[in-house]
Amino acid sequence: MSVENDSGQVQSTASGSGFPTFPIAPGYRVNVRSGPGTNHSIVRVLPYGAWVGIRCQCSGTTVTGPYGTSNIWDCIGNGEFVSDAYVKTGSDGYVAGLCG
Repeated sequence: MSVENDSGQVQSTASGSGFPTFPIAPGYRVNVRSGPGTNHSIVRVLPYGAWVGIRCQCSGTTVTGPYGTSNIWDCIGNGEFVSDAYVKTGSDGYVAGLCG
């Protein structure tokens, strides 16, 4: 189930993770990295149409993607990070607590 909240963010909690869930940009397979930056190794690749639960966010390498240029990285699992520039959070800022 996805909904649009008061600030226009599309999110869902249907994944059962308990974390707000957001869609990856349509038409993109996104690298999931072991840390918040492109210098970290790729641990897996998200498929087209994926949604991610954001546990927390932190700053890292600046990346340009379909949703702008950002240095925010979303932690989507234990040691798994994706650039916020590829996640439709509806915000240019933080939408979850800081990691760490």
